[in-house]
Amino acid sequence: MPSPITDISGIGPATAEGFARAGIHDAESLRAIGAHEAYRAWLSAGNPAHFIGYYALVMTLQGRPWNDCRGPEKDALRVAFDTLKAEVRAAPQASRPQDATDKDKGRLRLEAALDEIGLGMRR
Repeated sequence: MPSPITDISGIGPATAEGFARAGIHDAESLRAIGAHEAYRAWLSAGNPAHFIGYYALVMTLQGRPWNDCRGPEKDALRVAFDTLKAEVRAAPQASRPQDATDKDKGRLRLEAALDEIGLGMRR
């Protein structure tokens, strides 16, 4: 039986919901796909982009604390994150998952737009 995605350190209910919208429902699937491609699915599902969330996911899947990411490693992850965001933005809408409700899609797009200009909602 697959393990809950929340068994992975640092993934709580809200993040698990976001991954579920992206079609990733268990810890084994997340580990198998890897942090970068999992985050591609996260963004493609309309979830908001957060650099800290991206590198924290990379770190946790390596078995490291999120705040272990520093210097050149963090700089390289920033480049990978920015490239990933640009790739997802350029992808045709038809290739993105369509399982979120219209209300969810609108909320997620609004949150992503607010995050993009630095005014994202803080929870």
